[in-house]
Amino acid sequence: MKDFITGCRGVSAALPTPFRLGRLDRPAVHALSRRLVDRGIAALVPCGPAGEGSLLTEDEHREVIQTVVGAASGRIPVVAGIGSNNTRTALNLARAAESAGASALLALTPFHLRPTQAGSVAHFRTLHDAVSIPLILYDAPLRTGIALDDGTIARLATLPRLAGLVDATGDIVRLARLRRRLGGDFLLLTGDDRTQAAYRTAGGDGCVSVSANIVPSLCVALQQACAEGLSGDVSWHEQLLAPLGEVLSLGADVLAVKRALSRLDIMGDGTR
Repeated sequence: MKDFITGCRGVSAALPTPFRLGRLDRPAVHALSRRLVDRGIAALVPCGPAGEGSLLTEDEHREVIQTVVGAASGRIPVVAGIGSNNTRTALNLARAAESAGASALLALTPFHLRPTQAGSVAHFRTLHDAVSIPLILYDAPLRTGIALDDGTIARLATLPRLAGLVDATGDIVRLARLRRRLGGDFLLLTGDDRTQAAYRTAGGDGCVSVSANIVPSLCVALQQACAEGLSGDVSWHEQLLAPLGEVLSLGADVLAVKRALSRLDIMGDGTR
């Protein structure tokens, strides 16, 4: 698992799911994925919230992952989103994603139902025990209505294939607390594009980014500058990315990123 964790450091792309006339556009999934691989993205993350994962059928979910795995061709990891507030549905998605060749799974906290911390532990442990590939937690309280406590994350981190956390809270102070409790071999990524430089320079491992779909090379350069401690380059790249971050924060980010990618003639802007 150490090789997987090392491979995911830097910037990963939270892929949108392209549709054409309401149906999955598989060629566009493949083209977007290949473009990102060729531009140095650390990992591809299909079927998460930015990919309208909860709106896909199970067949579409499997087809997206198969297509992304094929496009990646083993060059970088594919971390498949399996978010559902129904543990049985999430189990089906997890097993199908593993069969489709995913390198790891990204599991969102159960949304809307707002389970207790113990309930969340039971949900994630069930998913972890059902597969043989790494599992990454996704803590996004603004999307789900529930946050994971530090103690809950530390408790889950004792599971042998629990590889890391995507933290979408934007709380940089929390990073230091988690790093002290979890050590350097636990993958800590931000899911907040606008604080990705601060998160990396404070000791995080990178970002699962929506912006990276649009300007992958720029996002890769920012993460490299952070890793190398080049403060001037970090500031320069942050300034370049700031206007894009502001636009993507207007309304639902999936709408903005799809419109931008349609302007680049990479995929259509239709949503589910």
